[in-house]
Amino acid sequence: MDALFYVIPVLVIVVLLFAAVAVVRRARAANSAWNSGLTAEARCLRTYTTTSGGGDTSVRTRLNHVYEFRTREGRTVRFEERGGSGTILEGDIVTVYYTADHPERATAQPPAPGKLLAGTGLALAFFAVFIAFCIGFIVVTHEAFSTAGDFMSP
Repeated sequence: MDALFYVIPVLVIVVLLFAAVAVVRRARAANSAWNSGLTAEARCLRTYTTTSGGGDTSVRTRLNHVYEFRTREGRTVRFEERGGSGTILEGDIVTVYYTADHPERATAQPPAPGKLLAGTGLALAFFAVFIAFCIGFIVVTHEAFSTAGDFMSP
C-alpha cells in the first residue's frame, strides 16, 4: 500500500514530462515554419468546432480549420489546425507558413514569436510546479514512512 504513494506521483510526473515535450515540439514546429521563409496561399476547406466539458464543468469550444495548399514543388498538402481565427471561413484564402521538410506541419497563424515564447514558458512553468509538488510529496511521504517504521520497531 505504501508503494501507491510513490507510484501515483511518478506516473503524474511522467505524464507531465510527456506534455512538456509535446508543448516544446509544437512550439518548435511553429517557430520553424515561421522562420523557414516558405509561404503559400491556402484555401480553407472546412471549419468546425469541438466542444468539451459539460455537466458540472464549463463547456469549452475550440474552432478548427482544414487548409489545403500547394508547395513550391507542386505537392498538394492538406492540414488541420486547432484554435484558428474566428474570422476565417470556408473558402477563404490565407497565407500559410511551412518548412520544406515537413509541409504537413504548416501553420496559418501569423508569426508571433513573443506570444509563442510566453505561452510555452507559462506551460512549462505550470508543469514544473506540479512536478516539484510531486517530488516534494514523494520526499515527505518517504520520510513519514521511514519515521513511522522507527516507532513500530520493538
